[in-house]
Amino acid sequence: MHIEFRHLRTIKAIHDTGGLARAADQLNITQSALSHQIKGIEDQAGVELFVRRSKPLKLSAAGMKMLAAAEEILPRVAALETEFSGLIAGSAGRLHIAIECHACFEWLFPVLEQFRKAWPEVDVDIRPGLAFDALPALRKEEVDLVVSSDPEESPETDFTPLFDYEPVFVASAAHPLAKKSVIEAADFRGETLITYPVDQARLDVFSQLLIPAKVEPAAIRQVELTAVILLLVASNRGVAVLPDWVVRQVRYNSDYVTRPLTRGGITRRLYAATRVEDTSLPFMAHLIRLARQEAVKLQRL
Repeated sequence: MHIEFRHLRTIKAIHDTGGLARAADQLNITQSALSHQIKGIEDQAGVELFVRRSKPLKLSAAGMKMLAAAEEILPRVAALETEFSGLIAGSAGRLHIAIECHACFEWLFPVLEQFRKAWPEVDVDIRPGLAFDALPALRKEEVDLVVSSDPEESPETDFTPLFDYEPVFVASAAHPLAKKSVIEAADFRGETLITYPVDQARLDVFSQLLIPAKVEPAAIRQVELTAVILLLVASNRGVAVLPDWVVRQVRYNSDYVTRPLTRGGITRRLYAATRVEDTSLPFMAHLIRLARQEAVKLQRL
């Protein structure tokens, strides 16, 4: 037996209206065409779907089973059509985000809060990009946006600039290095460096300063939270390197100082990496715009 959606709609329309004429009007077909359709369904099923000569027209036991199927299936089909319409219009979709910048969680949350209210039909999720290779995951469609400071040449990926930042040295005001106006790679020898729990290659202090200079600190202590890093630094338990906006954003009164790294300073840029075909999606473009606006606020702190 071959059942089509139109057959289910026919059964439901007849049941709801109680007659062929009214059902035909509701379905926008002639009564003759509707009668022919019913006969075709019954011929396929091998059973009668209606109790003949009943007024209003009533469904048989077989017809009731088909009505039950119609009432279960048709709403699901309608919901699916609505979802597809949202996808086509760009008002719905999936936005799974991977973040390669550990400190960026604190910056991104206000952005996502605004985004969630503006795009309630978009499925938003966050995956720490520190635990897996985020950019390959983007290409495999496992995630949809990656916040990264390491753009790659790829015809499949757009890297949209978000904002520039400067990694700065942070130490207790009582630390001997606090007396220096500029911190060089060699100054980290003999120091306990407090970092986020991230591979060294993904930390600016290593990738931009220590690894090129072949310098290693005396010890490394990994801490999850920015507030704890600053507390330990202020207590003179070690030194740290954090994005300048992070230090400005926290605004603690703890006794620590910041210094530039090298005389020329180090500037880094954060990007939103997206698949080329997704960059122009309305909700994706709005998220990137919100991210840039939040970044402007960070620079003003």
